[in-house]
Amino acid sequence: MRSPWTRALFGIRRPALAPEAGGAAAGALTLRARGERRTRPWWLDVWVRLVAGKPLGAIGGAIVLVMLAAAVLADWVAPYGFAQTSLRERFIAMSRSHWLGTDELGRDLLTRLIYGARISLYVGFGAIAIGSVLATAIGVVSGYLGGRFDLLVQRAVDAWMAFPPLLLLLSIMSLLGPSVWNITIVLGIAFGIQNSRVVRGVALLVKEHTFVESARALGAGHLRTIVTHILPNVVPTLIVVATTGLSTVILTEASLSFLGLGVPPPYPTWGGMLSLAGLDHMYRAPWLAIWPATALSLAVFGFNMLGDALRDLLDPRLKGG
Repeated sequence: MRSPWTRALFGIRRPALAPEAGGAAAGALTLRARGERRTRPWWLDVWVRLVAGKPLGAIGGAIVLVMLAAAVLADWVAPYGFAQTSLRERFIAMSRSHWLGTDELGRDLLTRLIYGARISLYVGFGAIAIGSVLATAIGVVSGYLGGRFDLLVQRAVDAWMAFPPLLLLLSIMSLLGPSVWNITIVLGIAFGIQNSRVVRGVALLVKEHTFVESARALGAGHLRTIVTHILPNVVPTLIVVATTGLSTVILTEASLSFLGLGVPPPYPTWGGMLSLAGLDHMYRAPWLAIWPATALSLAVFGFNMLGDALRDLLDPRLKGG
């Protein structure tokens, strides 16, 4: 018997049998409702369907996997240290020893891009984890309880969203100071508050279904109703929002690093590489800006395509939306 989480994740609905349906029709509907037993786990089934039916999503997933592998294995795959300098090899465009060239201090650009992927994914996944928990807590509780509580919470969300996002983040980061932890927490809070509206909309929709009313009529408490019936139906939308939000978080982190309020040196970030060497030596060594910008564009493209494909696979109601 499938759990509510599994049914919600794959969009499985229990069909109602008509009173006049015959035995054969009833048996067919029952078999269709039960479905065939899966021979592979649900996450592997999603990837198989992604590769088979969503080529752009598969390309995006491949880009994301390459980024993850580079971030995790940076200490082994990077040819040099990210802070290793060699003044004799300054401003090399491309060579056998430096495939993507070197910067003004003779540091290998490929190595810094690989370590930059680690910083970007660390901040991105950390902020998305914090933001997803916050968005779920705010959106589900606000949408389920409703009334004055929902009104007060939504007015607070309106007040937060009334400020320009980048200006608000710049103000907060200037007070806290640039660091990996600060930027991760600030971006996570911003992501959670902004996307709580999406979660709240799904919670309001699910709340009106008869199975929620039936659970309440049978004596289920608020916590049990939320965990058993509301959350499983919110998860597909939350996965899509988190996947597409990763590109936004990575781009925002690059913007803050470009303005000097992101991850401080000597740790390499794509936005910092664009800001420091990329701007100062744009005409003398254009590859110092081209390669970080290319890496950033590929990351945004990969996460957007993967999120769009997962939207169609995990939540068929949003297909084509």
